Formats: sequence, structure tokens, C-alpha cells
Amino acid sequence: MFVGKVRGSLWATRKDEKLNGLKFLVVERQLNEHQTDPALVIAADCIGAGEGDLVMVTTGSSARVSLNKENVPVDMVVAAIIDKVEYPDNENN
Repeated sequence: MFVGKVRGSLWATRKDEKLNGLKFLVVERQLNEHQTDPALVIAADCIGAGEGDLVMVTTGSSARVSLNKENVPVDMVVAAIIDKVEYPDNENN
């Protein structure tokens, strides 16, 4: 799993029929409190996250399980909208 920030949405009119009904979000992976990964990822959303939300993304087979659908070609799912993240104070470690 990783923490990310929703940067936008993705629409695809032509896609695998198993993807019908899913909402897709463009997510920026948070590396730490101040850094992000420049490579954006696409995650299916089943909890109603929106642009600007801080989210927890699950990956791999766990992502498919969270959708309660079999054989869906998805490997990232927004599993939670985050209220708060506490980072350790690096100066005192």
C-alpha cells in the first residue's frame, strides 16, 4: 500500500468490459511529507475519492479482492480517504 494524492480522473470509453462501472483516478504517490514520485499512477476507486484527496492505495491481488469482482484487470485500488498522516520528526531520530 502507499499514500497518494488524487490529481484527476481518467475516462476511457473503449475498455475491457470487466472495467465497466469502475471510476478511475490519477494518483500521485507521496514518498514522504515533502516529496512525491513524478510518475503518476491510475487506480480504480470504489469509495468516492475526489481530486485533492489524500488516499491510501492498495496494490496487486489485494486490490482486486477489495473490488469483490473476479478477473478484473486492476492492480491498484483506492482503499481509503486519509484524514491525517503523522510523519516521524527526522531531527530527533
